[in-house]
Amino acid sequence: YIQQTMQISAMWNHSINFNLIYVALNLCGKDVNLTIQLLFAFEQWKFRDKNEQNYKKKKNEFLKRRCCNHNINLFAMFFSETHKKNATEFAAAVTINDGLPFVEKKIK
Repeated sequence: YIQQTMQISAMWNHSINFNLIYVALNLCGKDVNLTIQLLFAFEQWKFRDKNEQNYKKKKNEFLKRRCCNHNINLFAMFFSETHKKNATEFAAAVTINDGLPFVEKKIK
């Protein structure tokens, strides 16, 4: 996954969270082209209908479930709309059950 994640990240000028790419790769069965299409659809969705603002209103629901990666949580909302799943349960599943392999570097 690391090589594929780095490849996709480079295509997006390193503007997408590595864990988000990892989750999308898993959902797409490691198919890089399908993953890029999914991420493109997500990026478009993010800026439509105030979806980012809607996430900010629901952020605490995710945090209560220990889903602390806001990129994954927002993606979970996108995925839940298109696949009729519960967003917080999906985010919890990929965060806790599957694990997220990339750790963000804290900037002080």
